[in-house]
Amino acid sequence: MATTADERFMRLALAEAAKAAARGEVPVGAVLVSDGRVISRGHNQPLRSHDPTAHAEVVAIRKAGRKLKNYRLSGCDLYVTVEPCAMCLGAAVQARVRTIVYGAPDAKAGAVESVASFPFERMNHRPAVRGGVLARQCGAALRHFFATRRKKASA
Repeated sequence: MATTADERFMRLALAEAAKAAARGEVPVGAVLVSDGRVISRGHNQPLRSHDPTAHAEVVAIRKAGRKLKNYRLSGCDLYVTVEPCAMCLGAAVQARVRTIVYGAPDAKAGAVESVASFPFERMNHRPAVRGGVLARQCGAALRHFFATRRKKASA
């Protein structure tokens, strides 16, 4: 069940997604939070950075690790606008993120419930997961981005 804090942090993640869209990247945004404070933010940037791992979640996790001087982010919660893919879920598990909160499901690459089903029984860490927070708004950002892209391609 979403809380007002979940919605507040998801709105910040949506703002990060808008930054990605403005740069022609798929609009996914992420915010990493500890004790109610934003530690880091990230948005998709694989095209701009020429890095296939530069998904919003990984960008936010890397920034948080540098800021906290620790690769373990045990007390942190990750807010992301779209259901994480397997790579991003793996990064969150390796970082020991406490909770993953996501907005819209991802029918093509989501590794929490859509394409794969998390938690995987033998993983060494299992973050709590909540989905569907501001799902309508998060999904709309993606639909708008891809509809605009299709329209430009057909013109």
